Amino acid sequence: MRRMDAASGTSAATTPAATGRTVTLPDGGVSPAHGPAPDLSEAPPGRPTTGVPVPDGGADDPEGRPFPPWLRIVLAALFGLVLAFAVVLRFWTRSDLWLDEALTVNISAQPVARIPDLLRRDGAPPLFYLLLHFWMGIFGQSDLAVRSLSGVIGVITLPVTWIAGRRLGGRTVAWAAVAFVATSPFAVYYDTETRMYALVALLTVLGYLALERALRRPRPGNLVAVAAVTGGLLYSHYWSLYLVAAVGLWLIWRWVHDTDVARRHDRAAFGAMVVGGLTFVPWLPIFLFQSRHTGTPWAAPANFSDMVSAFTTFAGGGTNQGRALEILYFALLGLGLFGVAMDRRHIDLDLRTRPRSRPLAWAVVCTLALAVAGGYVSKSAFSPRYASVVFVLLMLLVALGMSTFLDRRIRTVILAVAVVAGLVGSIPNITTNRTQAGQVSRSVAARSQPGDVVAYCPDQLGPAVNRLLPGGRYRQLTFPRGTGPAFVDWVNYDQAIAAASPEAFAIHLEALAGTHRIFVVWAPGYQGFSTDCQQIIVTIQANAHYATDPLIAGSSAFYQPMWLYQFTPKPS
Repeated sequence: MRRMDAASGTSAATTPAATGRTVTLPDGGVSPAHGPAPDLSEAPPGRPTTGVPVPDGGADDPEGRPFPPWLRIVLAALFGLVLAFAVVLRFWTRSDLWLDEALTVNISAQPVARIPDLLRRDGAPPLFYLLLHFWMGIFGQSDLAVRSLSGVIGVITLPVTWIAGRRLGGRTVAWAAVAFVATSPFAVYYDTETRMYALVALLTVLGYLALERALRRPRPGNLVAVAAVTGGLLYSHYWSLYLVAAVGLWLIWRWVHDTDVARRHDRAAFGAMVVGGLTFVPWLPIFLFQSRHTGTPWAAPANFSDMVSAFTTFAGGGTNQGRALEILYFALLGLGLFGVAMDRRHIDLDLRTRPRSRPLAWAVVCTLALAVAGGYVSKSAFSPRYASVVFVLLMLLVALGMSTFLDRRIRTVILAVAVVAGLVGSIPNITTNRTQAGQVSRSVAARSQPGDVVAYCPDQLGPAVNRLLPGGRYRQLTFPRGTGPAFVDWVNYDQAIAAASPEAFAIHLEALAGTHRIFVVWAPGYQGFSTDCQQIIVTIQANAHYATDPLIAGSSAFYQPMWLYQFTPKPS
């Protein structure tokens, strides 16, 4: 589609013979007057060029007049400060470890030989746990130490994202992608959490680079990289199965439609992914057991509205700045898919989508669709953090959308708005506590004596509080299984809840405590528990032998709120 000059009615496109100088445009593809942009597999390592002629003189530069040298220095310095602050944010949070983090640390701290069996009951693959095990052996188990593994991984992701962006669309896309990933509230949050999501994001962008290289040059080293990343993803998070399936389907489609030479490349890349998938076979018995007996019993099954929830989370959730950033992401994503820059004031929409964006769009949409459909069939929950398997890919599309603005001033303003909104949305991660476990543990420690009983309902509250309580001082047990608080056994969890009696558990607590206090840490609203936890409280309250003191009420300010009751034996 060619834009027609409104004044003359003639085509505004010219030919290289119209001479002047040829410039590199930030769109990352070729001009509409010279054919479609090359496919992802054909992307050159440097910044692509176009054949658009530009007469000499800054006023006619399609990107607008160049910034003066002093302003370029200021902008570069500001960008450097933004990146430095984003790096600091990845190691700066005051939150206590919440359930998933504390449970991850407890599992990783066990001997390597025991970790697979613990994960069999937990429902996760082992790679991050093994990395954390050896990391803690060097740096210890403090909150900062265990979270720094994710922080380091998140920092490594930034230069790798730059390389991926440069491959996709040149330096403009590269720097924009780094800025979006560095300041995303989603990335900052999970780079400060001792979980596998930062690792998944890094492996995803490494996989993008490995596959791109393998499709251009299927040398042994490139194919080994594809296989290694495929295996690493499968051993990091099970949603990687959906990503691997989506990319595999895309390779099969290419295989069918490409030329003979390209087909050989497609076959080689697909074969490398198959080899990477075969590395998962030793873990397959545990995975099959987990899929039958663990699942995600803490939440309702997924639905397709959760795909939008994932995108909202990337932008920082329901805050004002998060909503603003979400709108910006959506707009740029649309331009990344459909926008074709014509000049500084005009962007055409190609409903066929931009060729360069199609593989990324397919990977993102197909992965999320397969995940939601798979979750619906298997009755597994959807959590936006699982979408870390497509996070960097989506940010690359957003960065590609920003490059459709040819005017460098417009790009600078858009990037500034995104960076400010992202950083503002990330800053609360510094001071916001994810769990009320700190309040609960301090209250118990201040009022308790050795031999007192601490009970948790549900058992999902146990790991976070137990991590903060003085060791060896209390007798602790959890509902529904009556086990210790360090781990959660997710095997047939719904059945375990249904088989447990809150009244019998309360009577057991009374017998175990004798003349000691009973502290009950509990929370309502957990999937499957109905009023079981409240019934434990009511049963003990009904015993005239105890005086009841509600010490802490759960607060919605915490991601993991908790209530605390103290039951003190009355003098006989």
